[in-house]
Amino acid sequence: MAEHKEEPLLESVMDKISDKFHGGDSSSSSDSDDEKKKGSSSASAAEAMKAKIYRLFGRERPVHSVLGGGKPADLVLWRNKKISGGVLAGATAIWLLFEVMEYHLLTLVCHCLILSLAVLFLWSNASTFINKSPPNIPEVKIPEDAAVNVALTLRYEINRGFATLREIGHGRDLKKFLIVIAGLWLLSVLGSCCNFLTLSYIVFMVLYTVPVLYEKYEDKVDAFGEKAMIELKKYYAIFDEKCLSKIPKGPLKDKKH
Repeated sequence: MAEHKEEPLLESVMDKISDKFHGGDSSSSSDSDDEKKKGSSSASAAEAMKAKIYRLFGRERPVHSVLGGGKPADLVLWRNKKISGGVLAGATAIWLLFEVMEYHLLTLVCHCLILSLAVLFLWSNASTFINKSPPNIPEVKIPEDAAVNVALTLRYEINRGFATLREIGHGRDLKKFLIVIAGLWLLSVLGSCCNFLTLSYIVFMVLYTVPVLYEKYEDKVDAFGEKAMIELKKYYAIFDEKCLSKIPKGPLKDKKH
């Protein structure tokens, strides 16, 4: 009889222990579910905040992706400081050579070819006397596919420029007309202050330093750009209302039936 009484007592104790463990598991699972919900909500909130942040020119991708990615973007963004610094030093040396030392391009090319051919010629003839192998001169050829791709790209860009100029000449887009006129006027002012080589070097320096600085301080630059764009839109709206809207526009495009 005592054994029969002890069995239900043991079963009841085991049931209570199992209930406690199951209760703990359910509470821990509910806690993990709450944590997942909180994590997903915080992630969605972070994405919403990123979407609200103003970026220059409506940029939605990182600067590296905007520049095309790959080695050219790494070069411009100074991912490898030795290679980027070497390119900058080479461009500066070329500018100093032609602008400061007043060296001419044709003279430089001829002198470099004379020196290279003289060294190769002497090396090839002297190799039989000094018991050394002659120089291995690689065969250099321009690939046909690369030349065709470059020609097609230039053709597309030139045709697009001509189409833009034609559209502006028809008087259909006053805003674009003013932007092009201002850009050409600024370019003419820069051209009167310096020659083509110096202007090219300035453009190279701007394109080579501005992206990496923008990537480093993009939050501050974007905030300042947002304020500047708001002010520009205000002034443009006033200018459009008082001046541009009163100028007669050119013939409109033919409507599609």
